[in-house]
Amino acid sequence: MIVLHAFANMFPGGVGETKDIRIQWALEEMGLPYEVRGLDYLGGEADSPAFAAISPFNQIPVLEDDGPDGRLIIAESCAILIHLAEKSGRLMPADEAGRLKVIQWCFAAAGTVAPVLSMIAMTDAGFMGRDPATRDFLVGLAHRWLAGLERQLQGHDWITGDAFTIADITLADVLREIRETDLMDGYPKVQAFYHRAFARPARRRARELTAERMGVAVEAIA
Repeated sequence: MIVLHAFANMFPGGVGETKDIRIQWALEEMGLPYEVRGLDYLGGEADSPAFAAISPFNQIPVLEDDGPDGRLIIAESCAILIHLAEKSGRLMPADEAGRLKVIQWCFAAAGTVAPVLSMIAMTDAGFMGRDPATRDFLVGLAHRWLAGLERQLQGHDWITGDAFTIADITLADVLREIRETDLMDGYPKVQAFYHRAFARPARRRARELTAERMGVAVEAIA
């Protein structure tokens, strides 16, 4: 059985912004049976010794999967998504070149695009100060990354081609960080990609399940 350790609650500004939703989205896309264990984040459950034993940085999400070779415990959202794609045979090409391209774009989204967009969001929220020069620098990097995504999306709907993959889940979820800015306005293919991904039935279902688990209105979940 697959068990997803996810948020049961979150401080107001963080509701709907957490990475566990990208895992639930993938599980809904793949049709794999799973259970969700909601952690009382506000009550400190993520900081407990029990959770530290399965999450190196006390971060959510974590996935447990009881398979034929024993129980797997996987932290880090990209690693979880790769495991689920390989387990299900879905959202990942079967050929090695296609597989590596999807993995490349998972890491590009999480390791290159995400940090800059997160820092812009944190700067706008006041968590990193409000130095205009710092924001201008970050925005310049963001435009470089967005321009690369725009080129990559030329001629097809999804980031690695015509098929929807875990790389699209990762990238679309990363782009949530700037949804309330105008940064995507100059990149019509990126903007269309973002809306196309979030219109998928499995994403809407993951959103509804996340809202239900956290006891909030579905509109509170981006």
